[in-house]
Amino acid sequence: QVQLVESGGGLVQAGGSLRLSCAASGRTFSQYTTAWFRQAPGKEREFVADIFWSALTTNYADSVKGRFTISRDNAKNQVYLQMNSLKPEDTAVYYCAAARTSLREYRYWGQGTQVTVFS
Repeated sequence: QVQLVESGGGLVQAGGSLRLSCAASGRTFSQYTTAWFRQAPGKEREFVADIFWSALTTNYADSVKGRFTISRDNAKNQVYLQMNSLKPEDTAVYYCAAARTSLREYRYWGQGTQVTVFS
C-alpha cells in the first residue's frame, strides 16, 4: 500500500513558478512509475508528466513541455513537479499518482493540491 500527499500548490501570477511535492509512504514506492495529473473546473483530468522508477525516462504533455520538469528522490520517497512560466490555463487541482497499471491508469492517488495562476 502506498499513500501519497501533495503539497506546494498556491496562488501565483502568470509567468511565475511553483514547485509541487508528492510525499509517499511505503517501501515499494521507488519501484513505481509516478505521474502528475491535473483537473481544471468543468474539465476532465489530464496527464501532465510521468517519471520511471529509475528517473531515467520522463514524459510530458505537449501543453507543459519546456515549462515543467518532473523529478524524484527515491531515497526520500518524493516526487516533484517544477512549474515555470505558469499560465492561467495551468490553473487546476494537481494530483500525484503512483504504480501505473496501464498507459494513463494508476493504482494510487493523492488528494490533490490547488494551483491558481492569475494574469
